Amino acid sequence: MILMQVNHIEKYFGADLILSNIKLEVHSQDRIAIVGRNGAGKSTLLKIMAGDMSYDGGEILQPRDTTLGYLAQNTGLESSLTIWEEMESVFSHLKKMEKTIREIELKMGDPDLIQDETAYQQLLADYDQKQEEFKRMGGFEYEADIKSILTGLKFHNVNTPINTLSGGQKTRLALGKLLLSKPDILILDEPTNHLDIGTLDWLEQYLQGYQGAVVIVSHDRYFLDKTVNVVYEISFQTSKKYNGNYSDYLVQKAEDYEQNVKQYEKQQSEVKKLEEFIQKNIVRASTTKRAQSRRKKLEKMELMDKPMLENQSAKFSFDINRQSGNDVLKINDVSFRYPSTDDDIFQHVNLMIHRGDRIGLVGPNGIGKSTLLKTIIGSLKPSHGSIQHGTNVQIGYYDQEQTNLSNDKTVLHELWDEYPSKPEKEIRTVLGNFLFSGDDVLKPVPSLSGGEKARLVLAKLMLQKANFLIMDEPTNHLDLDSKEVLESALADFPGTILFVSHDRYFINRIATTIVEMSKTGTQVYLGDYDYYLSKKQEEKEIQELNALENKPQEVQEDKHQFFQDKAQKRELRKIQRRIDELEKQIQEIEEKMEANEQDMIKPEFLNDHEKLQELTKENEHLSSQLEEFLEEWTELQEELTTD
Repeated sequence: MILMQVNHIEKYFGADLILSNIKLEVHSQDRIAIVGRNGAGKSTLLKIMAGDMSYDGGEILQPRDTTLGYLAQNTGLESSLTIWEEMESVFSHLKKMEKTIREIELKMGDPDLIQDETAYQQLLADYDQKQEEFKRMGGFEYEADIKSILTGLKFHNVNTPINTLSGGQKTRLALGKLLLSKPDILILDEPTNHLDIGTLDWLEQYLQGYQGAVVIVSHDRYFLDKTVNVVYEISFQTSKKYNGNYSDYLVQKAEDYEQNVKQYEKQQSEVKKLEEFIQKNIVRASTTKRAQSRRKKLEKMELMDKPMLENQSAKFSFDINRQSGNDVLKINDVSFRYPSTDDDIFQHVNLMIHRGDRIGLVGPNGIGKSTLLKTIIGSLKPSHGSIQHGTNVQIGYYDQEQTNLSNDKTVLHELWDEYPSKPEKEIRTVLGNFLFSGDDVLKPVPSLSGGEKARLVLAKLMLQKANFLIMDEPTNHLDLDSKEVLESALADFPGTILFVSHDRYFINRIATTIVEMSKTGTQVYLGDYDYYLSKKQEEKEIQELNALENKPQEVQEDKHQFFQDKAQKRELRKIQRRIDELEKQIQEIEEKMEANEQDMIKPEFLNDHEKLQELTKENEHLSSQLEEFLEEWTELQEELTTD
């Protein structure tokens, strides 16, 4: 069922065209990501779809009874109510209905009414009807829904007044309230802001099971891969649809670009030959007619524009002045508390870092990860324990709050004042690599966007040539392309890295060791983020097993069942992974066969028997593969259903 159609939408800001010919469809159960460079108009499109912004051309069609829910970036609830009261307000219609039902129950106990059989039967019928409607609308579940959402978003004290919460907590609460309203179309602009990794996992699972459609703008690639099945790219003010998650989109986009380049080059070659023939033969009597025929063909030809990639990415790499010793950092039983408080922010932190390590520091919000980084660089002093730096260690620090930028300088002088011996041309070249060109370098630092400030901090860090990079949320504010460039630069970095990030895709690509912080200390996992998740799952299963072993004898028989259940679940997960792989392969084969069939009917191939034979042979091979995959898919589905 189509819930919304966006047809040829145009939007101007003054004389600037932001969106043009935007076409998009939202079907029930769709999970849509809208992607594109910063400034492409993604958030503008969401506002238009949500009805929060007007548009200058086109139309938006949707069924009259379709409900919409929209969460803008960094939207925070402002209320004098408690958390529970605010969440309960979503269900005011159910509470009103519940009150009416209770009033009817009181009337049903009225002895005078019982004497009037007709009136009493009417009251009973009214009561049954309202009870049924109350049940159908979720009247018996809404309190459980509130508890589930608040637990998932890590709100445990539901009696806390909202006006005492932080900005990030108010944003999370706004998300929770929107999820409780369960609209047909859920429109989310950067919903992962202010969420820690545990909450992100919960939100992914919630959205996967959501009954309506979801439209998302997010820079979190791991989140997009887990949640979406359709991607619309906004590029050059227009939209293009790709089926699959974010990783699928990247593959398809690269393939499309390569194919378009080949088609463009082929057409340009044909145009050049036609022009050369016309120029040589138009004046010859014997070949004039042939030249005129080719001229007509050239005039009728629909010339392709040269394929271009809109997204411009920063270009940089990190180098070092000199190599550090083998031992880079030793943290021994470190704790920290602020002088004005009695409670430790963190305690019993132990960590040994060697040259070349890439360590991702993870843990829930508020556990003290950023504070630990500040104690390592010396801006804060631990209340207990010791921190030792190794020989020749030079630290480069990326501060997520960007406090090392000056408010009274331009972009150019922010760098040049720290490296005055370098010529201006060299400083401008560095800034150009970070997308500051022309008059951009004369912008005052306070006027920069979050993404521009992030790139400026990275430029300063690059020039520092430190051998130990300590980075606090380095991907915040960066667009997807800039994140990929940063990842490549860090992957090639010859030094040591310690970083904090909520970007799980980034963690997975950079970290070779995960250090988890908790209230009781640190736990080291020698692997990437996926390895860390698998080990956490193993630990959870061991805890469940130990819990069974500690129970009385009468429940020990559950232990054998526990092992059976775990083995079965592992097997089912293995089957489901293979099914997912097969579905992806089947889709790729079907798309390739369809593309080949389209090529077969193209005018330029109709007389090319070798090409037609090649395409036919390829489709026969693909068809055979498809049949094998479909047979395996059917068998696995039956096995999954039987289990």
